Amino acid sequence: MSAPERLVATNLARVLAPPDSAVLVREASLTLHAGEFVAILGPSGCGKSSLLYLLGLLDRPTRGALSIDGADTAGLSDAARTRLRLAHIGFVFQFHFLLPELTARENVALPIRRLGRLNARAAAARADALLGLLGLAGEADKRPEKMSGGQRQRVAVARALANDPGLILGDEPTGNLDSANTQLVVRELQRLAHEEGRAVACVTHDAEVAAAADRRIRMLDGRIVGDERGGA
Repeated sequence: MSAPERLVATNLARVLAPPDSAVLVREASLTLHAGEFVAILGPSGCGKSSLLYLLGLLDRPTRGALSIDGADTAGLSDAARTRLRLAHIGFVFQFHFLLPELTARENVALPIRRLGRLNARAAAARADALLGLLGLAGEADKRPEKMSGGQRQRVAVARALANDPGLILGDEPTGNLDSANTQLVVRELQRLAHEEGRAVACVTHDAEVAAAADRRIRMLDGRIVGDERGGA
């Protein structure tokens, strides 16, 4: 039996409005399955991040279709897209984007509170559990400025997992880390896919991330030009 489909994109395109009219993504089709770790590769400016923003409902396609966990996203209101994104997608960016005035616990609990399924006490307990899973049990009360770069990025991974999403999307998640912390984050992304059955897809220039992936999608000039499985 094949793994469940977490995301299905069909002929996605993103064209900027005139007078620019630049084509960022051209007729991109792909499926992401539960349990796989995917790297999205290509030169700078080829459309990788633009595609990721479409897949993550951070931008709307000019044309094409996208479904997430079986839900068709076409025609959804902004509010419905936000709720679908909160419930089904976790994001990890190159820069952690933690709120500096909040502790690690509060940063992780924030999307839980926004979704509204758990009360404040339960949200804090889940945040503590996720931080513990990522080796940060002793850092829960610290604000980002008191943490190392690697710790902050692991808090960002915990935040991405806050609402137990089936899909994790990363935009250069190791781009601001040293080699030791890169290895920690890569191992965690693999674990999320292989042990927890999530679909994990990361835009990256990092050879270590690409080598660790089960599948490598290659882009050029806004198009998907390759889709390879297996070892590098």
